[in-house]
Amino acid sequence: MLPEKGVPDTAHRAQVLAAGTDICGIHSPTSLLGSTVRSLFFLTSLLFISAPVMALSFQTRLENAQWMVAGDQFECRLTQPVAGFGSGEFVRRAGEAAVFRLNADEPWMSAGSATLLAAAAPWQPGRGDINLGSVSVQVSAGVPFNSSQEQAGRLLTGLLEGRSPLVRHRTRAGGESLEVRILPTRFKPAYDEYLACTAKLLPVNFDQIRRSQVGFPGEGAELDDLSKAKLDIVLAFLKADPTVNHIELNGHSDNSGNRLTNRELSRQRALAVQAYLVAHGVAGERIDVRFHGERYPLVNNSSAANRAKNRRVAISLSRVPEAAVKPTAAPETAPATAAPAPA
Repeated sequence: MLPEKGVPDTAHRAQVLAAGTDICGIHSPTSLLGSTVRSLFFLTSLLFISAPVMALSFQTRLENAQWMVAGDQFECRLTQPVAGFGSGEFVRRAGEAAVFRLNADEPWMSAGSATLLAAAAPWQPGRGDINLGSVSVQVSAGVPFNSSQEQAGRLLTGLLEGRSPLVRHRTRAGGESLEVRILPTRFKPAYDEYLACTAKLLPVNFDQIRRSQVGFPGEGAELDDLSKAKLDIVLAFLKADPTVNHIELNGHSDNSGNRLTNRELSRQRALAVQAYLVAHGVAGERIDVRFHGERYPLVNNSSAANRAKNRRVAISLSRVPEAAVKPTAAPETAPATAAPAPA
């Protein structure tokens, strides 16, 4: 059977090599030259067959490696460009720990689980790579994955020790081995700059603050110190992000007393929150005030502790077109369920 096209068969090459020798084992000059050429071809082919398939590796040259820091009150980024691939970066949002991710200029990586390592440097003998587990890769240009916060923390510690974040996976086309390596060169000065950025982050991000609430431990409508502290966090975010231009306040009560009394009490609580926000610079026309009495409890009013949870004002932040911003004060619809307020 003929060998496969493009990949010479070993036995067939051996026969070709043997053809340069006569029966007596004596070589003519011509046959000797041909035999030598065929021998070289034979050995080269054997090396081609036996050599392992090399990984497709992306790494910036050591002398060109650099770190860049950028950010604001909402997010800080520590980035290293990777030649031919895109970049690797640590991203920390306000109110969260950092994650590590790759930014791919092209969709190099196939879908599936990639391996994330804190790889030892070649100049660190005796130190092995640290396997940090897997990350789930999505097929797309842009951001193929985000690490966990724990993985990112261990990568940052590794970089301070001279280790490299290393991602091992497969290519989307052909399934070949693929590696993306980030270098620890010049990391410490950039890391210090990154820490200075994170020190200025807000205590929460929009996803955390868009649904919050303040409680009323007593049976009245007065704001206590904890409620004011939570409202101060809301105020700080509104000041930092003026695109958040609409606030909805939904007042609630427990089921103590009659319904009319409870409805009025829920109104007073919502108005107390509104007054605090307005006193600290929020335009009144950006606030909708609604009150619902005991209609929408968070939990069953079966105990004093549960009734305290139901005495609350839920706060919803949003971005709406300017023409749609107008205040209302009617309990017309059920309010959205609020997430727990940031501590």
